[in-house]
Amino acid sequence: MKKIINCLVYLPFAFLLCTACESWLDVEPSDQFSATSFWRTEEHAKAGLTGCYNALGPWRNMNNFMEFDLITSNSMPYNEANGTHAIGRGTHLPITPLIVNLWANCYTGIGRTNTFLDNVSRCNMPDGLRNRFIAEAKFLRAFFYFNLVDKFGGVPLIIETPDADKHASLPRSSKEAVVEQIVKDLTEAAETPELPLSYTGADRGRVTKGAALALKARVLLYNQRWEESAKAAKDVMDLDVYRLFEDYRNFYREANKHNIEVIFNVESAEPDFTQDFDNTIFRLNRPAPLKELVDKYQWKDGKYLEDSEFYDPERPYDNRDPRLHYTITVIGYPYNGRLITAADVVTTGYGVKKYTSYPDDQTIAHPQRSAFNPIYIRYAEVLLTYAEAQNEFLDAPDQSVYDAINAVRQRVGVDMPKIPEGLDKDAMREAIRLERRIELAFEGIYYSDILRWRTAEFENNGVMHRADGTPAVERSFNPNRDYLWPIPHNQRVQNPSLTTNPGWEGVDVE
Repeated sequence: MKKIINCLVYLPFAFLLCTACESWLDVEPSDQFSATSFWRTEEHAKAGLTGCYNALGPWRNMNNFMEFDLITSNSMPYNEANGTHAIGRGTHLPITPLIVNLWANCYTGIGRTNTFLDNVSRCNMPDGLRNRFIAEAKFLRAFFYFNLVDKFGGVPLIIETPDADKHASLPRSSKEAVVEQIVKDLTEAAETPELPLSYTGADRGRVTKGAALALKARVLLYNQRWEESAKAAKDVMDLDVYRLFEDYRNFYREANKHNIEVIFNVESAEPDFTQDFDNTIFRLNRPAPLKELVDKYQWKDGKYLEDSEFYDPERPYDNRDPRLHYTITVIGYPYNGRLITAADVVTTGYGVKKYTSYPDDQTIAHPQRSAFNPIYIRYAEVLLTYAEAQNEFLDAPDQSVYDAINAVRQRVGVDMPKIPEGLDKDAMREAIRLERRIELAFEGIYYSDILRWRTAEFENNGVMHRADGTPAVERSFNPNRDYLWPIPHNQRVQNPSLTTNPGWEGVDVE
């Protein structure tokens, strides 16, 4: 019979050594283990690595990345939960839950991966399997550190087993130093011969070579290392493992959760780990899309209403980029066998259809919980990463930039016109930014995009609107402060060596 084993878990910045049971961490030990008897066998190594993956638990909840779209002009929440509303309004504090929790969750994962990497060499196991496990753990450590530097900038860089005497009073390392460690981890993971291109069966969802390269491409893109980012993205493309899935609307159905476009996801399984994607009351109103996003969807000729021959003022949502109706529910249009009414989408007059599995043309009874996997990296993003990085690296876009962005636009079932030929670097930059916003809407990426593009001060200031054009929410963004989040108050209380980010000094947390 399978038994549950204790694994070593290190709490963020408290660095308290403890043991914790994870109800799903099932292996076949002869007995439960103590700290002194752990790290001896292959079984222990597997359990320790599972504990590292389990630190992704907060990312298993779809809202942990959808939340970030709620801070942008893409959408808004119907309530204050988690602090997204406060961040969007510029009223957030160093005690705002989303800020505090992101820091804590990332350092939980960092502590676990560091502990694993320091101890796995003690386990009696095949060298090849050990090498693969090390590569997976390095990817996970990079993932957690990347989530930190993306929002906070420099953070304490710790790459060894947590030790209160050594680490509890560390100052912040520079952002550049942390990014270098992230890139190093991902490079070493990708270059590990034993890290496979894919898995089957129960191993699906583990880190692959493609995942390491794709995350590396994203990290380098976010840090304006254009040539390196383009190369990493091209390396993913050259693996010849991934393709664009030929059904954008149904990409997120549970039956398709391991489709050919998925590069890295967080595994879900019934009955323990399920999602609420199909909870229509919830999903149609959080996130609640804003008119500012909907207006960015082109007509099917690739033009906007002023220029498109397909624009009909009586039916302004007809003949649009198909991704509009694949992603967003609109009043008067079908969803789950009936027409959407204002009562369905009370927050803004729009709802999110992406991630749900209800059809448009027939009514079906469907459980409100599913075992779909939250997807964090997919091939369409890699193509757009390549297009952006290559365009920024060159003096003018070459054919490979056009090929990458057009592949996304001309996915089967989307079939939007190709980007016009002859664009200069600036015009192509705007085309790529628009494509990222449309293709990756509600995938938690757009907030990071407007921060790194330094456009949040323009986009996140002012009134955002409902479908009928009435004000929905007012946003405020202070460019002297809000491009970085404050260091959480509780962390600075525990560690006075932690300085906060510019503009946050002396902010009252009450």
